[in-house]
Amino acid sequence: GKEDPVSATAKELSLPVYECARFRDPESISQFEALDSELCVMAYVIDIVPLEMINAPTKGTIQYHPSLLPLHRGPSSINWPIVNGETQTGLSIFWPDEGLDTGPLLIQKTVEIAPDDTLGSLYFQKLFPLGVDAMVEAVELVREGKAPKTVQNEADATYEGWFKAKEARIDWSKPGAEIYNLVRGSDPQPGANSTLRGLPVSFYDASFAPGESSEPGGTVLAVGSRVDIAVPDGTISVGRLRGADGKVSAADFVEATGLEPGTRFGR
Repeated sequence: GKEDPVSATAKELSLPVYECARFRDPESISQFEALDSELCVMAYVIDIVPLEMINAPTKGTIQYHPSLLPLHRGPSSINWPIVNGETQTGLSIFWPDEGLDTGPLLIQKTVEIAPDDTLGSLYFQKLFPLGVDAMVEAVELVREGKAPKTVQNEADATYEGWFKAKEARIDWSKPGAEIYNLVRGSDPQPGANSTLRGLPVSFYDASFAPGESSEPGGTVLAVGSRVDIAVPDGTISVGRLRGADGKVSAADFVEATGLEPGTRFGR
């Protein structure tokens, strides 16, 4: 597979690179403690790091999390705000402890969730670049001895688990805005999904037009460069779909499947 870019950059700079199968292995912990480091930066971690590692550096450990903690603790914190129809989210640099995203806060940055933002655009265009800048700022504050440790307010805390295909299943009887938010919050992963003739299909590049609907939810209204689908209060239009042939344009999907108006998804 493709080499991790952090690992590749470290090697280019002649910095030592250590890789371990499990953080909790005693040899991994001993190896980490032997580094006698000042600061540990966890820029992208989806595993539980043992306290022995977190507490080993003399100045501690700081971690990036893509939400405004204590809101949206958990592993899928970018998906859920979009799916919920929220209009803003953000990122936190915090001091991890033994809990899951519960440690004191160092820096937070807020970003707008635009009406057409997807999981991909929100992360790659907003949360990722802003997170890089925030982490650099956080390291400088630690270096200067000015890094705050603001305790999270547990009364405001929310937690959601993994957002996977099961959570991304479309209920065509739901309001159009809710379905649209589900598609946006699942694009590109895991892909909001339904069935066509009993086979799985996922939807991407969506838009929603409110209006009257005379057809049952999930009914195909029009095909072409996009596929228009009826929802109870309007039309969902999608530009890309994933079926047996992978993710393709709406036009290619229509040609491959023979999709036509009147067909219903979810059957």
